[in-house]
Amino acid sequence: MLQLELRTTETAPEGSVPSLEEARRAYGFVPNLLASLANAPAALKAYMGVASALEETSLTPVEQQVVLLAASVENRCHYCVAAHSIVAGMAGAEDEVVGALRAGQDVPDARLDALQAFTASVVRNRGWVPDEDLDAFLDAGFGEAQVLEVLVGVTLKTLSNYMNHMAATPVDAAFASATWVHPAEEAAVAG
Repeated sequence: MLQLELRTTETAPEGSVPSLEEARRAYGFVPNLLASLANAPAALKAYMGVASALEETSLTPVEQQVVLLAASVENRCHYCVAAHSIVAGMAGAEDEVVGALRAGQDVPDARLDALQAFTASVVRNRGWVPDEDLDAFLDAGFGEAQVLEVLVGVTLKTLSNYMNHMAATPVDAAFASATWVHPAEEAAVAG
């Protein structure tokens, strides 16, 4: 396992300090994900830049969180599912939507369900999305631009999910109430 130090503005490489300061201003604290990425300034800058680009898409804040949660569930990222469960609620996602996303179940909103299914297909199929999955996404009212915008979210989660897997990033206290275990792992423990 990768043993990444959780960096602070005092211990981070100089190139990471501005991004950590930005995170503290935005969130009131530095999430462990960013503190871990701060070990490599380029990785932290990449994450912050792609996150900023996602905010500029035509996807609503709730839709952005659906993409981030769906990708994180598909990638089995314990940290990001917990974090985005909280952020999704703050963005206005209904509890039933967040619960369905966390469980890998159908979302009780047809448009958001199509978004979740398409995002999961992108991740699962590494971009070779079957035509029927793409058609279902487009039939739900999304356009070609949103196909590319989903890729922005998947890009963001690929970086963070993979880093979290290698470093076992600890879930922050701010997200602890949404701690998550993948349903397959939960079943294996129960069985």
